[in-house]
Amino acid sequence: MSFFSLISSFVILFGLLLIAMTVHEFAHGLIAYKLGDSTARICGRLTLNPLAHIDPFWTILLPLVLFLSTAGHFVFGSAKPVPINYWALKNPKKDIIWIGLAGPFANFIFAFIIAQVLKFVPLGGIFTYLLFNLLTINVVLAVFNLIPIPPLDGSRVLMGLLPADLSRQYADLERYGFIILFAFIWLGFFDRILWPLVGLVIRMLGAGA
Repeated sequence: MSFFSLISSFVILFGLLLIAMTVHEFAHGLIAYKLGDSTARICGRLTLNPLAHIDPFWTILLPLVLFLSTAGHFVFGSAKPVPINYWALKNPKKDIIWIGLAGPFANFIFAFIIAQVLKFVPLGGIFTYLLFNLLTINVVLAVFNLIPIPPLDGSRVLMGLLPADLSRQYADLERYGFIILFAFIWLGFFDRILWPLVGLVIRMLGAGA
């Protein structure tokens, strides 16, 4: 693949990633707002405008480095986390679970809708390519974020389920969260666990081979 083709492919996949991340973060903010916390709305994050959710490193630089370093085989990134005021929630211990689940659940719903379009609407060529990649990115975001390592969404769910003392101790791991995640990636987590799970979900949606 030429450098021009590589960059063109990145631009397309980055655009799809941005759409999926925007839906993910909007869902977090919306559920938090419904449960009593208006921080996301006040900060301008309760929106489907992708520009509001971009982080220079996690949204732009990291996906570009991963894509180029894997010769176009992999692109992944993260949006700027939606701010949540834990103490503004009506029932903080329980509500943080629903807020944590909201992002991945929104991506699963989005992927399900795309799968139905692919099954029942006659498409072809570039449209099928774009929709299938958007479906895949949504499933990857959902599955990845359910990993119970701070600051991923799975950790928010686990914090809500653990007793208060254990939850606070677990939350302290957040300072090491990205180190742990990169260690997982380096040890082959994506190849051995994440991609098989993503493939399983895609097949369950009826969009796999």
